[in-house]
Amino acid sequence: MRIPDIELQNISRYRGELMGAAMLFIMLFHVELARSDLFFGLRRMGNIGVDMFLFLSGVGLWFSWMKNPSYRHFYTRRLVRIYPTWLIVACLYYIPRLPVHDLRSGVNLVMEIAINWNFWLHDELNFWYIPAIMALYLFAPPYMALIRKHPVYRWLPVVMIMWCILVQWVTPIHHAVGHLEIFWSRVPIFFIGVNMGESVRQKRTIDGQGIWMLWIMFVMALTASIFLEQERHGRFPLFIERMLYIPLTVTAILLLNRVFRRLPQWLNRQVALVGALSLECYLIHIHFVLNKLPHDWTYWPKFFACLAITLPLAWALSKGVAWLTRRLLGRWA
Repeated sequence: MRIPDIELQNISRYRGELMGAAMLFIMLFHVELARSDLFFGLRRMGNIGVDMFLFLSGVGLWFSWMKNPSYRHFYTRRLVRIYPTWLIVACLYYIPRLPVHDLRSGVNLVMEIAINWNFWLHDELNFWYIPAIMALYLFAPPYMALIRKHPVYRWLPVVMIMWCILVQWVTPIHHAVGHLEIFWSRVPIFFIGVNMGESVRQKRTIDGQGIWMLWIMFVMALTASIFLEQERHGRFPLFIERMLYIPLTVTAILLLNRVFRRLPQWLNRQVALVGALSLECYLIHIHFVLNKLPHDWTYWPKFFACLAITLPLAWALSKGVAWLTRRLLGRWA
């Protein structure tokens, strides 16, 4: 029996569902679980949700750039999508926690709200994905313009992987920027997503027989990562595992597309709803919901409670920001 070809356009077709799955994985990752639990290693794999977000963002940015290769248009759209939501959540979180006593503390508060600068300075991880994705958005248009003109530079993600190795083991570089390992190790997957955008846009396919190679790569990367987390957690450089996340992310997305193709439409719509609110869910779910739940709750009740509370709050935040943005843009226009 002939195996159907793997349709890369499904990455775009099921983008909402994939973003929703990524957000659910991240929530599962953030719920605390004892190291002794047999589910600990698999639960740590929820961290791959970040890599899925970055890969899918890269693919989506290529579509946007091909429609309108304008730096101004690109940066304006990204700013309007992320920054108002970020400012509201950052103010709610940091103003009560960072009292202003003098000029220095005042500047620290303003800069933390503006660009989350303590992530860049001290690896503060409260909302690290926001400054990270904004930095990647800053460099995405020059990269996309470069690879359109000189396709050979699509190999730059290999250089980015080499940079991760230098950051880890070349001492002067490690001392200077090693605290940002969580960022550097996610840069390659973002630009690999950008690279793959054209194949998705052109609706290219992979020979159906390639499904066995996908499964081999997926199983190898997943089992190796679970073993590292379950047996050697805290005893290896995390960037090593995040290099495994690169093939794991791409293969997981291609395999999930086959799952979503077979799921009922009503279930796909629910997962896609989570994907549509992924930014808001990310900003809200840890510090405003999960950390407020009783510490003695077990893993699954805490996860489902977090999800049930986060979704309506994320929806309200999304609608509120959309209304405020329309009012402000309309007034400035």
